[in-house]
Amino acid sequence: MEATEDKDYNTNRTQMVIPEYGRNIQKMVEHAIALEDKDERNKMANAIISVMGQLNPHLRDIADFKHKLWDHLFIISDFKLDVDSPYPLPNKEVLFEKPERMVYPKTENRFKHYGKSVKDLIDAATAIEDKAEQSALTGVILNLMKKTYLTFNQDSVDDNQLFADLKLMSKDKLTAPEGFQMISTNEVLAMTKKKRTNSNNNRNHKQNNKKQHYKKRRY
Repeated sequence: MEATEDKDYNTNRTQMVIPEYGRNIQKMVEHAIALEDKDERNKMANAIISVMGQLNPHLRDIADFKHKLWDHLFIISDFKLDVDSPYPLPNKEVLFEKPERMVYPKTENRFKHYGKSVKDLIDAATAIEDKAEQSALTGVILNLMKKTYLTFNQDSVDDNQLFADLKLMSKDKLTAPEGFQMISTNEVLAMTKKKRTNSNNNRNHKQNNKKQHYKKRRY
């Protein structure tokens, strides 16, 4: 009976650097590194590049896909392969450099349930000098605030509360236009329901088409 330690398990093999190319490509690269003659290494490297391109034809749609293949070749070899590349060699330090930590944007918006886009629209509206244009945009913002509010609270929404929130968010620079009629709650909910229904219908339609496509023919 064959001993367990004699079996060729993946856990006993060297870790693949780029698994998408498979174990054989990595073995070919390791063989190329061991070749003493540089001309032979160059021939081997070009042969490996050809096979790598065949294994990943989707790279052909990428600009400079040959350049990418050569970069991958050097990465697989851990930059130990000494061959003449038609492209500049990739910089190992730059390639594996960790990106800088991104600072999470902090805002002082206490009305986060309306979203940042609403706050940006309010800021833009306060900067408009034309009163008619500002009034028209204010009406759009109020209706958007109501739609946004109803996405998380459909039980109760007070239009007067939305007017008050707009005034606070704009620092008293915006108020509801004279005679403005807010979109009704029922209309917003009906639009949301219709949108959800259409989305479900489209999903079901795609699923049915997929089933029909794979359905076996009966002769």
